[in-house]
Amino acid sequence: MSFILQERKIDTIFHLAAQTHVDNSFESSLEFTKNNVMGTHVMLEAAKSHGIKRFIYVSTDEVYGEIAKTSSDCREDSILAPSNPYSATKAAAECLVKAYHKSFGLPVIVTRSNNIYGPYQYPEKICSKFICSLIRGGKCYIHGDGSNSRKYLYAGDVADALDIILHMGKFGEIYNIGSNFEISNLELARLLIRKFGYNEDDHIEFVQDRAFNDMRYAVDYCKLRNLGWKPRVGWEEVAWYKENGDVWWGDVSRALAPHPIKVSPSGDFPNQ
Repeated sequence: MSFILQERKIDTIFHLAAQTHVDNSFESSLEFTKNNVMGTHVMLEAAKSHGIKRFIYVSTDEVYGEIAKTSSDCREDSILAPSNPYSATKAAAECLVKAYHKSFGLPVIVTRSNNIYGPYQYPEKICSKFICSLIRGGKCYIHGDGSNSRKYLYAGDVADALDIILHMGKFGEIYNIGSNFEISNLELARLLIRKFGYNEDDHIEFVQDRAFNDMRYAVDYCKLRNLGWKPRVGWEEVAWYKENGDVWWGDVSRALAPHPIKVSPSGDFPNQ
């Protein structure tokens, strides 16, 4: 890593790399720790050794834990209460990032964003998963009763936010990247089904809920709004998937299953 930073004369790091699929984190939690925590530690050590001028760590709103509809949206100084292995590893990595700022003066900034959707997103995430399933005439599998809600950000809006944070953000600070577009999983499925012109009853199936499925996440993004940013895309149909979804990744049938398919040690997929 240090060699790459020196060879390419890199002075800024955007650290977005992570394992992020919550369902998978219940089955492979140690892998999430290795990638999300230890991987971040490796990046921090390389950044410290190389004298990086900016280290921007991209975290998630899930580190705050579940937020009731009657509660205020989480501010950057709210207590962290992650409730699944994925969000716990992101919170742990945040602790390392902030410790390197205090201990070594590393110029770090942390961001926490709502759910992101947009072109090229692999269909393990709910928006792209539903769209890719509907393209194939399949169903939208709803965990539990579908009342769990999320706020969504278009990928282009997040890129704009990161650009503003890069140029205007203060070292040692945390910035929430939030949205006002909130929708339940069931209503999201219904919205997409209508866009495809399908009959709702034929394309919705309720399945067993995943473990510890937080009801809601919500962040207050006033700090970032004061820097001049706001989300511009409330909801946009991802037409890209209709044109490219069948060929971009190849066979994604396993990703479209209601729950992750366990891989046996031999590499076979016994649950198919």
